[in-house]
Amino acid sequence: MESRQLKALEIAAASQITQSGDTWIVPSQSRATTYAVRLSPFSCSCPDFEKTQQACKHLLAVLEYIQASASGKQIVAPEPVKRPTYKQEWHEYNLAQVNEKSKLLSLLNDLCQNIEEPIQTIGRPRASIADTIFAACLKVYGGLSGRRTQSDVREALQRGYISKPLHYNTISKYLEREDLTPYLKQLIIESSLPLKAVEQDFAVDSSGFATAHFKRWFDSKYGKGQIDQRQWLKVHLMCGVKTNIVTSVEVSGAHAGDSLYYAPLIETTSQNFVMRQVSADKAYSSENNMHLALVHGAEPFIAFRSNATAGNRRSGSVWKRLFLEYQINQEYFMSQYHKRSNVETTFSMIKAKFGERLRSKTETAQTNEVLCKVLCHNLCCVIQSMYELGIDVDFGAA
Repeated sequence: MESRQLKALEIAAASQITQSGDTWIVPSQSRATTYAVRLSPFSCSCPDFEKTQQACKHLLAVLEYIQASASGKQIVAPEPVKRPTYKQEWHEYNLAQVNEKSKLLSLLNDLCQNIEEPIQTIGRPRASIADTIFAACLKVYGGLSGRRTQSDVREALQRGYISKPLHYNTISKYLEREDLTPYLKQLIIESSLPLKAVEQDFAVDSSGFATAHFKRWFDSKYGKGQIDQRQWLKVHLMCGVKTNIVTSVEVSGAHAGDSLYYAPLIETTSQNFVMRQVSADKAYSSENNMHLALVHGAEPFIAFRSNATAGNRRSGSVWKRLFLEYQINQEYFMSQYHKRSNVETTFSMIKAKFGERLRSKTETAQTNEVLCKVLCHNLCCVIQSMYELGIDVDFGAA
């Protein structure tokens, strides 16, 4: 039974439905108001009917009331549906949290050992890419400034995680290098691979990370006023819905369109994972994006916009088929589409643990800094899975 029908039975059983001429007055379940329902033609004054033009719970409640009155039967309210609860594996969770930092440093070191260092032919000896990425992630994980991270850097040197001491200015300068970005993206992909046997359903979305720069609000919108607005970068990512592992990531300016980054995210993920489902919100609603998911063997659960129709002359066969399936069985669609909320959880995890603000000053350094946050998040997800799912992880040098 669909949710609208269940709610209609609840209204018919518990509320006082009255008739005034050809109009039925139905109380609201959530507010101190009533709605006017007519049966010829079907109509209701509630926002749900006005938006969808389909039978709402108030209209269905009137039909149930009329049917029960004609047959002389009493309407019985359905049993409340219990929401599923999930047991937390507290022992494994506690072990993962207690050992997280030591495990993260070890796994990060293994990942960095796989980096192929560019050959230097001239100039003073530079710090290695592996050392600078390790130190930058150490700084991001600790949430401290470069100066206050120096004691952690010295400890990493003693443990053999880096080959030589790195000054805090060196770490900051290397974050400003554009050639560091592809290394970080590759490490994020490699850090997700231990969970390729676990993840089959994926979700995609974007979120903003605030920077240290400000711009005047009136300069960007109204042209007047005295309010400052912080600028931000937008991070686009695809994640698994079970472990929240990030499988691919792109970084753009604040006002870049989300749909443009759907293709590179799904292309990268499909190279390493067997994809069964992809969930996304209305910003990604296009036939090309739906078709791309199907090409990679994944069933798309992408929300349709409120004005979407199957009869548009420009709509292709894929769009029409998926839209008709959505109309026929919305309950099934929504039961799968809700997995999209896991990408919101992923962003919340990253921001809560590593901060939603970026310390770096230049755009390149900000991009690399936010990629370090995503890499640290992935390693935390892997460590959690090691304890809770018994995943064996080995990032040893190839």
